[in-house]
Amino acid sequence: MSLTTPKIAFIGAGSVVFTQGLLADLLAFPELRGAHIALHDIDPERLETARGAAQFIADKLTGQDGEGGARPRITTHAERRAALTDADFVINIVQVGMRESTRTDFEIPARYGLRQTIGDTLGVGGIFRALRTFPLLKSLGEDIAEVCPDAWLLNYTNPMAMNVQYLTQATGLTRVVGLCHSVYWTVRDLSDLLGVPYDEVTYRAAGVNHQAWLLRLEHGGTDLYPKLDALIAEDPQLRRRVRVDMYRRLGFYPTETSEHSSEYVPWYLHHDSEIERLRLPVGAYLGIVDENIAEYEQTRDALAKGEPLTVEGTMEYAPQIIHSITTGTPRTVYGNVPNRGLIDNLPASGTVEVPCLVDGGGVQPTRVGALPAQCAALNRTYLSMNDLVVRAALEDDPRSIRQAAMTDPATAATLPVERIWDLCDDMVRAHADLLQPSLRATLGH
Repeated sequence: MSLTTPKIAFIGAGSVVFTQGLLADLLAFPELRGAHIALHDIDPERLETARGAAQFIADKLTGQDGEGGARPRITTHAERRAALTDADFVINIVQVGMRESTRTDFEIPARYGLRQTIGDTLGVGGIFRALRTFPLLKSLGEDIAEVCPDAWLLNYTNPMAMNVQYLTQATGLTRVVGLCHSVYWTVRDLSDLLGVPYDEVTYRAAGVNHQAWLLRLEHGGTDLYPKLDALIAEDPQLRRRVRVDMYRRLGFYPTETSEHSSEYVPWYLHHDSEIERLRLPVGAYLGIVDENIAEYEQTRDALAKGEPLTVEGTMEYAPQIIHSITTGTPRTVYGNVPNRGLIDNLPASGTVEVPCLVDGGGVQPTRVGALPAQCAALNRTYLSMNDLVVRAALEDDPRSIRQAAMTDPATAATLPVERIWDLCDDMVRAHADLLQPSLRATLGH
């Protein structure tokens, strides 16, 4: 790899808004402005929109006439292997099934009385999002092994922990890191709430994606948790957040929004009173999907009219990792990786979220040791469900799908076991064309 001209393949580049943010972050680094950006998507219109957005960002950040120095090479590829060939980094942002499948993930469970807010990590929504993504991940992993075996695969596609576990177990790839902004934005938001500059806060978090825990939160060597406790005691509105409620009872602040956090435990979504008390937006992700499509259409239409786009960085980890590996600049990021001795009291087969050192040697996860017992207990349930979903795909076992749903805390709190199996049968029927053939069977009770 050339230190300043890496090839970066975007798989699912038609997720244009997210692609724009990542490109703005990448090209904000002067050392990466000569990179080869290879864009791939199966939707021709979205691919062309991604190309136009990438070119606009490149022109804005590196200078229309080249005065900004090095300029990126931007190519588009309808065929994935062409985008991957000789890539140094692969960024996966694919969403299999798009809006139609997401609606199915919400509408069928809702008919059974099962409430979801985001539906992309655990629960019935997370299970079936994973199962329809696994075939893509397997073929992607096989392509990487053949045409760019030394590349780093940086995965943003949810459900993060299940996808990383499947990728590493089904394909044998070792340079796989799952990336999520939840730890960063949790600390950023808490810094604002506490009135301390983010750049002066030191912290350490670990656990699983969307359910990690702030084990340490300090400013100038002083623990910030007592100050947070005082704010919560004074403000009843703060106490109407799921993550604050969990923090008060578990002692460590969770690193994902209340909407997400409510889905991973059995205590909230099953109860009307808790939905009201904690202001939980059931079905919220459907609105987010519609907003994303509207943003995409605005970008597409603006490019067609020759209107300028807004170019804003996102502080995502993938550009930071690429910069650190290509330049040797040391950084710490949070990554989702196989456990392999990183967290003592979580399963070795699971995917955990831990601090990772990054430099010219690559991404190096750091050992955390044992989590607080109560935090590990919740994480183990999460990882047990993940393991059953991955097992279903690896062993061609449709029963494991139902057993995963039985293990899921929010589903088990809402439905009797026969209804869980009926729901899984309905979901299999609805998503059958996107599932591997061995998992398309309906089993009844």
